[in-house]
Amino acid sequence: MNESGNQDLKIRTKKFALRIIRLYKALPNSVEAQVIGKQILRSGTSVGAQYREVTRARSTAEFISKIESASQELEETMYWFELLIESELFKLEKLRNLQNEA
Repeated sequence: MNESGNQDLKIRTKKFALRIIRLYKALPNSVEAQVIGKQILRSGTSVGAQYREVTRARSTAEFISKIESASQELEETMYWFELLIESELFKLEKLRNLQNEA
């Protein structure tokens, strides 16, 4: 990937993490919402950190391994989004943009 593509994804993953933090702050204070929210907070904010490691990979194998880790974190985040919506703890409309970015 070229440098501008790397920079674009660094910016996007950081913005994604900031949006995840705002989502967590907006969740209801119920135990269920907070438990799921903490999982989203962990997996959603780690994507940017994982991607920064991708840009520092020393080999193709390391690049593939690290990009796969970032992808797994996104997939986990999507799972927690689904639980929030299907348990009716949060409305789909409020998560749609975050889901699309993930």
